Amino acid sequence: MKYRIIKAIDVCGLNFLTPIVRLCYGEEPDKQLKDIGRFIVVPVLAFGVFVAMWGYLAPRHKTKYGAVPTPAQTWRAFCAMLTIHDRETSKAEAFVAGEERRRVILDFTVNRLAELDPLASDAKKMLAEAREEESAAKEALITPINEELSQLKDSERAGRKEKEAALKEMAESLEETGGEGRVALIEAVRELGDWRDEQKELQAPLKDKIKAIRDEKTPAVVAALAQDTLYQEEIQYLKKLQEMAGDKSREETVAAGEAKLAAYEEEYASAAGSAALSLAKKQVTQIERIAKDREKTYAMPWTLPKQAVRSVMCVFSGFFVGVAIAIPLGVLCGLSKTFMAAMTPFIALFKPVSPIVWVLILWIIVGGFFPDPASSPFLGRLNDLVNAVFVPLTLWLVPDFEINPAFIASALTVSMCSLWATMTNTALGVASVDPDHYNVARVLRLGFWSRLFKIVLPSALPLVFAGMRISLGVGWMVLIAAELIASSEGIGKYVNDMFQNGDVRSFAFIMMAVFIVGAIGLVLDRIMIVLQRAVSFDGAPTAI
Repeated sequence: MKYRIIKAIDVCGLNFLTPIVRLCYGEEPDKQLKDIGRFIVVPVLAFGVFVAMWGYLAPRHKTKYGAVPTPAQTWRAFCAMLTIHDRETSKAEAFVAGEERRRVILDFTVNRLAELDPLASDAKKMLAEAREEESAAKEALITPINEELSQLKDSERAGRKEKEAALKEMAESLEETGGEGRVALIEAVRELGDWRDEQKELQAPLKDKIKAIRDEKTPAVVAALAQDTLYQEEIQYLKKLQEMAGDKSREETVAAGEAKLAAYEEEYASAAGSAALSLAKKQVTQIERIAKDREKTYAMPWTLPKQAVRSVMCVFSGFFVGVAIAIPLGVLCGLSKTFMAAMTPFIALFKPVSPIVWVLILWIIVGGFFPDPASSPFLGRLNDLVNAVFVPLTLWLVPDFEINPAFIASALTVSMCSLWATMTNTALGVASVDPDHYNVARVLRLGFWSRLFKIVLPSALPLVFAGMRISLGVGWMVLIAAELIASSEGIGKYVNDMFQNGDVRSFAFIMMAVFIVGAIGLVLDRIMIVLQRAVSFDGAPTAI
């Protein structure tokens, strides 16, 4: 059992867990403890030092969006992101729920709102008191600075009057033409300008101090504001949930439509002439509206978990397209030096191209194929196929998943930027096949396809998967920029939206997105490690 666990850990690339397993089985405790300290404790301490430095330095660096978010603020942004997703999911559920479930939701919202009202009122009072205390404390700090600033301004004002009077006297005593006095007057005017600049420089630090004091929020205000915001957001969510489970629910909307249709039918039964025609049109319109209402779903916004799932689907789409191109070309490059020579200029020319350039080019090209995406039969069939194949995934995580030109452009950008590593590694793997294997194939009189699938590809698989691992990592990095430029739904667009908001909380959401992107990239890398180790036969280490 011990060796099976160790083998599984090795295949997954989680070798830092091996000393723990060996220690549990009592194998060389001193050595295992040393390895645990080296491979687990030291990395944890290093990350702890990073978090501590981040927490210390972040509040001390001011930007136009405020201070850099601390680890605590980033964690709160992560929790807020999950809360937003859960709330939007519950609204979608309430919109399509049956009568019994809606009654439960409505009872919950009524009870919770009754609990929140006094809490929200107390939070507002605490916020008002904290702001009053903050204002008083700020005024106490600002008053002496203002007095000093006023003295400087008075001194500047008096000096300016004196200098301007002197200039006026110089101007009045000038000769009619020429003379050194005119040159001296120009020089005096220039000196007056320099003196004014010096006075402004003397006042600037004091003005900056006053602005910094006014912009600074005390911990009491920050805490009270955060609490008040939490209560207000929950109240707003509960009221919206009431709407989705109440009159605006799909069931209630359909019932109201059917009642209206029944009224039209009753009037139509005894109507004649133009009135009958009008009622007939209303019935047809109402029937169509009811049919649409039955198919309605809640327009759930693109929360970060949905964005992340769409990004993963996009990166795998582009990755598989890139692999489908790269492996055949890599095999041909490895088998034929002539073909490799023909491909070398393309590799050297296109490999360094920035993903920003590729996404713009591909966005224009893809847009040319789909001038009207809504009426494109190809996109319609493709979306039907995707929804048929991935029904559980699309309905559970991304119910409104849709392939559009932005998605295709982003996926193809991933392909163009990631296929080179797979191609070159495949070529290297194929070119490195032991010549003795080819000699055996000749002895056995194997044909080209038999040699390819029984000797060449199995021998090259470890390097092929190593290239695929690199390609997937490159593709994931490229995708975020591609989504940002192409405005394709995904983590890249989410980050751009937060950046456009331009406030402190949005900054924290961007910092949170950094860790989510890294975590997803780590999982993708581990997946490729498992696949790479599964086809490796040389016992090579998995790297970091």
